[in-house]
Amino acid sequence: MARRSTVQHDPRIADGPGLSATLDTADFEAPPPRRPRRGGWSGGGGRWLVWTGRVILWALIVVIVVNGIRAPFERFTQQEPASSNVAAQADKGFPTDRGMAFAAQFAGVYLNFSPEDAASRSNKLAAFLAEGMDPQMGWDGYGKLAAVAIQPYDIEPSDAHNAVVSVAFQSGPRRMLLSVPIYYSGDDAGRRFVVAGRPAILPAPAPADLPQVAAPETDDAAAAELKPQLEGFFKEYASGDANALQRYVAAGKSLPSFGGAFTFSQLKEIVVPVGGATREIQAVVVWAVNNGDAPATPNATDPAAVGGTLEQVYRLTVEKQGDKWFVADIRGGGRVAG
Repeated sequence: MARRSTVQHDPRIADGPGLSATLDTADFEAPPPRRPRRGGWSGGGGRWLVWTGRVILWALIVVIVVNGIRAPFERFTQQEPASSNVAAQADKGFPTDRGMAFAAQFAGVYLNFSPEDAASRSNKLAAFLAEGMDPQMGWDGYGKLAAVAIQPYDIEPSDAHNAVVSVAFQSGPRRMLLSVPIYYSGDDAGRRFVVAGRPAILPAPAPADLPQVAAPETDDAAAAELKPQLEGFFKEYASGDANALQRYVAAGKSLPSFGGAFTFSQLKEIVVPVGGATREIQAVVVWAVNNGDAPATPNATDPAAVGGTLEQVYRLTVEKQGDKWFVADIRGGGRVAG
């Protein structure tokens, strides 16, 4: 049996065995047409994935935008109630302001006594005490006590009806506290207060340790220029002559004055830091405090017959306009430098 040759001939070679030099399209069968699914979309399967992805992406965008708008609004609307809740927990529902005012008024009567006014004090204390309480609140009727500068200091509520109020006061050279237990009847029982027990006098906290502030670098030349201007300013600032004062005030500014309540005595010190045409400076001023018609006289032998002096510290904003300095503002001195 003869074997067929496996050598393929190039169709471009004429008279090749078994092959024509040109291709006949009839030799290739077209693939059968793709029939659409019954009851479905005739599009490709990839389009379903594209549209599904778009829907999910837009849903995520909408969620992000809504949450971004809602979150700040919720924080804003919840901030005040949260603060109110914290304050309510701290006060425990007790009316702290009214309670402190009641205790301070009681302290004004309790802390001032002498045998001469024992009966009057007892009558005044009755307005603060519950029925049956000691009308003199532990005082035996002897000795004297005087208190000034009585102010509410602190309060510690234990519940909506009970609290202990600390009242600050001054007696002689000492600053002290009075601890007063009080009771509040509640809104449904007349909103009334009463002293609930014996007070207690305590020492007040000592003054805080004040750290020193470094003194600024000073401009002696500017201080020399400012001194005569400031002396004129403070003289008119005390006298109350508005037209004369305006000569030392910066253009466009207007400052009130003492209107004669004090008299300028001395510009004791000026601290002028290095800077430009506008500077914040410090001035130590001595005012003369009149005693009736008697002037302040340093050589007087009877202090009661003359006026005195009072040293004050001021901060001033000064501006240089042309070759002169003018005052734009004046305030209290604040911290002491150096």
